[in-house]
Amino acid sequence: MDGQTLRLPDQPREPGRPGIVYARPYTRIAVLGMGSWGTALASVAAASGREVRLWGRREDLAQRMRETGRNDDYLPDTPLPDGIEPTSDLAHALDGAEAVLIVTPSSSLREMCGVMRPLLPQGIPLALCCKGIERRTGYLLSHAVEEELPGHPVGALSGPTFARETALGHPTAATIAFEFRYTDRLAPDDSPAARLSVSMSCPSFRPYMSDDLVGVEVGGAVKNVIAIACGMMTGAGYAENTRAALITRGIDEMKVLAEALGGKRETVTGLSGAGDLTLTCSSTTSRNMSLGVQLGEGKSRAECFDGRDVVVEGEISAASVIELARRIGVSMPICEAVHAILYDGADLNQTFTDLWARPIESEPRALEIELAHPSAMTES
Repeated sequence: MDGQTLRLPDQPREPGRPGIVYARPYTRIAVLGMGSWGTALASVAAASGREVRLWGRREDLAQRMRETGRNDDYLPDTPLPDGIEPTSDLAHALDGAEAVLIVTPSSSLREMCGVMRPLLPQGIPLALCCKGIERRTGYLLSHAVEEELPGHPVGALSGPTFARETALGHPTAATIAFEFRYTDRLAPDDSPAARLSVSMSCPSFRPYMSDDLVGVEVGGAVKNVIAIACGMMTGAGYAENTRAALITRGIDEMKVLAEALGGKRETVTGLSGAGDLTLTCSSTTSRNMSLGVQLGEGKSRAECFDGRDVVVEGEISAASVIELARRIGVSMPICEAVHAILYDGADLNQTFTDLWARPIESEPRALEIELAHPSAMTES
């Protein structure tokens, strides 16, 4: 496309079908975070033809990556494609960047924004590739970034994406979401969502666009908590019926929270909600699922991961999601159960027994009938 934005000539279109447009990809992308997911996303961007600067705090790791062409600490069996420049110099990573993928932990996001502020080119889009809800404020991560870095379009990249499989080139799909301003709807080919989507498109990685940033972020935050619940039940010896029920009702909890915050329920049924939840609840490759399994087996938190200090996003989200849900009056019983076990010392088996004995609800919600559960009744 020679750097030009191309659009199909005007011609009659079916109502409701806007037709195909051609968006101009970004030339240079900065990826902030040199862990497994940051490295995988850098690999996708490079495979899509972008110039990529991959930033991490550790110069020793950046130097080894430059020398060996792989990230031996996080993805040792995955060679880096050409076009990736690892660096520990944040100013260099951001210099000339046309878009930034932020893959640092959610707990340090505001700190990261403060460091980026004087170095960030004006107005370039920022895509969050970490997941969660900020504690204390109850903000979605995009809101926290908008507060710290005003004047930049802020979006999210989310979906069912294990880092190693993505980096190895297994076919993978994800959602890229930005709020669409009026000008974005007039010229969708020039919107950050469109431009980043084509920038991250290669034979093995297929992005889908969304204008529902709230729904995408809620799905990404809540799915990690539900994955811990599924892991707990698996570790405690329950079977597939239980996991399927938790996944399905977990999706409903995502929908309720997303809708309460102004998102769309249908977004939660897509890649960033149901898709990501299904993957995360299906394998101990997920740290969230793995933590749950170990707790379900009776290990203390300190004994999990062989005593290593492993950051588990769902563990953080279990607190922030429940704080937010209680603040706005949303019922999320599965997330409440996980929170009670992680933070209140509740007995795991008794907590899930109580979860199953809650009043019988209706599906769909419109029926609005609630029945006392027989197992919760006491003899008179």
